[in-house]
Amino acid sequence: MISIKNNSIPTIFKNTIKHFSFIFLLTFSTITAIAIPHKREFRGAWIQCVNGQFQGLPTEKIQKTLIYQLNELQKDGVNAIIFQVRPECDALYNSPFEPWSRYLTGKQGVPPSPYWDPLQWMIEECHRRGMELHAWINPYRAKTKGTNKLAYNHIAIKSPEHVFAYDGQYILNPGIPSNRDYICKIVNDIVTRYDIDGLHIDDYFYPYPVKGQKIPDWREYQQFGKGFTNIGDWRRNNVNLFIKQLSNTIHTAKPWVKFGVSPFGIYRNARTTSNGSKTRGLQNYDDLYADVIKWINEGWVNYCVPQIYWQIGHPTADYKELVKWWNNYAGNRPLYIGEDIERTVKYADPKNPLSHQQPAKWLLKDQAKNVKGTVLWYAKMAVDNPGNYGLKLRYDYWSTPALQPLMPFIDNKAPRKPKKIKITHIDNEYYISWKAPKGKGWKDKANKYVIYCFDKNETINLEDPSHILAITYNTTYKLPTLKSNPKKVIIITALDRMENESVGKKKKITLRY
Repeated sequence: MISIKNNSIPTIFKNTIKHFSFIFLLTFSTITAIAIPHKREFRGAWIQCVNGQFQGLPTEKIQKTLIYQLNELQKDGVNAIIFQVRPECDALYNSPFEPWSRYLTGKQGVPPSPYWDPLQWMIEECHRRGMELHAWINPYRAKTKGTNKLAYNHIAIKSPEHVFAYDGQYILNPGIPSNRDYICKIVNDIVTRYDIDGLHIDDYFYPYPVKGQKIPDWREYQQFGKGFTNIGDWRRNNVNLFIKQLSNTIHTAKPWVKFGVSPFGIYRNARTTSNGSKTRGLQNYDDLYADVIKWINEGWVNYCVPQIYWQIGHPTADYKELVKWWNNYAGNRPLYIGEDIERTVKYADPKNPLSHQQPAKWLLKDQAKNVKGTVLWYAKMAVDNPGNYGLKLRYDYWSTPALQPLMPFIDNKAPRKPKKIKITHIDNEYYISWKAPKGKGWKDKANKYVIYCFDKNETINLEDPSHILAITYNTTYKLPTLKSNPKKVIIITALDRMENESVGKKKKITLRY
């Protein structure tokens, strides 16, 4: 398996190298046949700040790095970015409540100079590329091990009684009811002021257990745990109450904002409960006090992304077993699989030792009827393309654009179709423009558009994603050069916030170059 590294390669050659290496890969690898891309699929990528890739860099350098990543991810078929904006009760956006993050400026509480708002900027850049932007927060974590000095307006400085220390970190105590209100206040501010498509939380609830350390919440249990004879049940209830309140907060402010959670990959082991997975590892329910399946079945979360970062054949947490388990038990809401790129390309496929595990994992997900997408850990790794992972997305699995999975439990009514398609020919280029359909409320208004292209005598099939030219937030589009057959049929559909698709508006065109 060859691997192309883009470091220090002039930009002008990168696409050529990527294309050549993929042809080489197809010619000399025994992996799999070309897959058939789905028309609807969540194709996400996490962009995290805690690894220090942006910390202390000049604004221009950060923006340049992000633009390059977004451009490459767009080519790879990614249609949603999950961007970390609150790693430790701080902010990578202009917050009236919490300090600027050290992961942005190098020092907590110091605003970026020259000034910019990373969240607002990322929303605009993602939407420009037809991608969704999901704002990712860590709800309880207040200080990571690497943070030495907190800003004067940080919650742990202003209200130290609201946090506890554990393994070198500070955690907002989930057992204090007012902490739920505080986090929901932060989220309400984000959802209200920013045009995000989703609000995303990850796997950090109660802290990951460390041998020899106890969670210091006995006092809160005595104070607030009336009716609970088991502290574990009380802790789970605390998180349940938070998830329910957070869901209500988000959807009261903006009903269309998708609330997603990305839990640790094991819910419970079979040796703990009869319906657990055949694994032997840390458990969401018992160790992190996160009853994820309850949140799904209660409808509090809109999508779930279990972090199944292990390889096929892992002795205690087998990827195949876990995909099967989540598919069987988490199907009441859209299910996406959190995928670790580095580990995927590190291990050989047990059934095909000449290949790494990307093809085998993709096949397992395709065979799981409730799996509706993948989220890549992490974006930069996809761009770096180890084991040609990104190339396989670009030219195979995600080679055509994809709409988001439907969420009929929020809205299932399609908007009206676009109006008045106009074709303009300027300087040997063709431009399409159209009018947005009328809509009274958010459920009726168009949010995006899908542009399809067919040859004149070709059968019209809008379920075939190979005919999608683009998915865009705009009402104008520049046609690519289409020389194979000059007589085309352009069809444009409208998507609402939940990606319900209208019927198509048709326009015939004869191209002359």
